[in-house]
Amino acid sequence: MTKIKHAPTLGENKMGTMSIGKLLVNMATPMIIAMLVQALYNIVDSYFVSQITEYEGYSDPEAIRESAIAAMSLAFAVQNVLIGFATGIGVGVNALLSKSLGEGDQERANRTAGNGVVLALITTVLFMIFGIVGSRPYFSAMSDVELTVEFGTQYIAICCLLSLGIFIEVLGERLLQSSGRTMFTMITQGTGAIINIILDPCMIFGLGPFPEMGIAGAALATVIGQWVAAILAVIFNLKYNPDVQFTPQCFKLKKDTVLPILTVGIPSIIMTSIGSVMNIGFNWILKGFNHLFGEVPINVFGIYFKLQSFFFMPLFGLNNATISIVAYNYGARKPQRIVKTLKIVCVSALVFMLMGLALFQFLPDLLLGIFDTSETFLTLGRSALRTISWCFPFAAVCIALGASFQALGNGIYSTVVSLCRQLLVLLPVAYLLSLSGEVNTVWWSFPIAELMSLTATIFFFIRIYRQKIVPMHQ
Repeated sequence: MTKIKHAPTLGENKMGTMSIGKLLVNMATPMIIAMLVQALYNIVDSYFVSQITEYEGYSDPEAIRESAIAAMSLAFAVQNVLIGFATGIGVGVNALLSKSLGEGDQERANRTAGNGVVLALITTVLFMIFGIVGSRPYFSAMSDVELTVEFGTQYIAICCLLSLGIFIEVLGERLLQSSGRTMFTMITQGTGAIINIILDPCMIFGLGPFPEMGIAGAALATVIGQWVAAILAVIFNLKYNPDVQFTPQCFKLKKDTVLPILTVGIPSIIMTSIGSVMNIGFNWILKGFNHLFGEVPINVFGIYFKLQSFFFMPLFGLNNATISIVAYNYGARKPQRIVKTLKIVCVSALVFMLMGLALFQFLPDLLLGIFDTSETFLTLGRSALRTISWCFPFAAVCIALGASFQALGNGIYSTVVSLCRQLLVLLPVAYLLSLSGEVNTVWWSFPIAELMSLTATIFFFIRIYRQKIVPMHQ
């Protein structure tokens, strides 16, 4: 029988003893750096794809470039769902494992990790099936341009068929985060993104020993980076994470473990899926302006998401660290540390997103010029960035407080907030604004929706504070 080590006492884990400010810097900094590298990869990836101007059977370089950018913009929704499932399982494992460690329950912590691996494998198979039979129908429904459909199908089919890498990477990183070892997640994410950035031009344009593969090369560079990060995550967990000990028994699915993982994870998956539904719906609304601008509005929308990730992804890194700290101290019954963590995170997030707002307001042409310099693209993009970015301060508070919903086991609150933001408010408002016939008016739907989500977030936070944090004080 495998010998299971005793869990460390509360005094031995920094999440229960280190000063909150220092703990957040210690845990969040590696994740923020890793997320910044990931965001940089997103921008670099789109930059290289926007330079594709040749494809067999087509002679118009601008049309090829436009289709390449459009394909990546439309692929975002599918990629978002894929990453959402991986992250959802990881977040569920993160919350339950941190709580188990805080309670000193080593056996449940091990079982949580093992069950998370099995859930990740099951989900990978589903996406592989979609990659085979669903890629082309999806893009055919989203675009009437044959080349856009071809580019998009190539890209998503590869990402789905080889998606095991992203599932193992995300789960492995969440196991490290749950026990406070976030430095290793910086190494895994950073290494994967850097390899991706290096391979992108090589595999897209055929540099060095690589053949020219176009947009398929961009997809292969992406999955290779994910697989390298996944291998590193496995090595780090096995070698440097004694808080998680894999045994044959821990891989057997148990209802009392799977249900808590899914209770927190499914809302996260739904939130991401809602984002994809929003993305698809918004692209359909923008498609109504194709007779005026071609696929340029869709391209602007896709490029905006790449650019805003440079601010939102680090914020999500801070959010991930917050979930671990709050969940651990909830299990350890330390409400003062929970409250102080949330206060510091809210202020930090707000300051960071105000910086993003300033950049989008004053330097939109510099940001957009990275991808395309056509006058139509710059004109529409300038308006989009300046308008949508007014939602940044609202989003900062929503994301910061939203970490408490998942960490305290009320992930459904996050789902409701996301529904308000992206479906119940954003798409109806965007559609109504589109009736004006002015595409630039449609962008105002984002600040309006984010303001509504902020209202819902504050309401739910007051509720969860009274239900779960106040009783611990008493």
